Amino acid sequence: MDYAREYLEEQGYEVLVFHATGTGGQTMESLIEGGFIDGVLDLTTTEWCDELVGGVLAAGPHRLEAAGRCKVPQVVSTGALDMVNFGPYDTVPEQFKGRNLYKHNPSVTLMRTTVEESRQLGEIIADKLNMSEGPTALMIPLKGVSMLDTEGGPFSGVAEDEMLFNMLRQRIDRGRLNSLN
Repeated sequence: MDYAREYLEEQGYEVLVFHATGTGGQTMESLIEGGFIDGVLDLTTTEWCDELVGGVLAAGPHRLEAAGRCKVPQVVSTGALDMVNFGPYDTVPEQFKGRNLYKHNPSVTLMRTTVEESRQLGEIIADKLNMSEGPTALMIPLKGVSMLDTEGGPFSGVAEDEMLFNMLRQRIDRGRLNSLN
């Protein structure tokens, strides 16, 4: 993200960064709807994990809709679709205590998404992008969807990533996605 931001700024663009904190996604969607955004590089769509599973950083059910509806060019990726966000470890709901949890810091505990959740996330992302009426591209990372989802990392999940990517490939209407030339 830092490389992309620096590159765009060098090209003369004013770049706004919205953190994937729920309110960040909501603010970005609102500014797109208001006509204040000319292009979107949406690399971290993790707010959908929280929306789907019940984490604390959900941005609501309309996340990933504004750019497509407003015909704003967008490049979307699957950043951090391996994790659901919770607060301190002792606040993680009891139903998730047996899951793969990672203490990011004293205030943030992350939970690895399952194969089934990855399937559902692939469906959601594909459906949102299929609604797009403007230039849209999807980037799929080659070596994990986050720094934790790398080979040997605490969230390394080949089966989960394969399910996510396969669902995206199956469900994306390639006629709707187009080049951003």
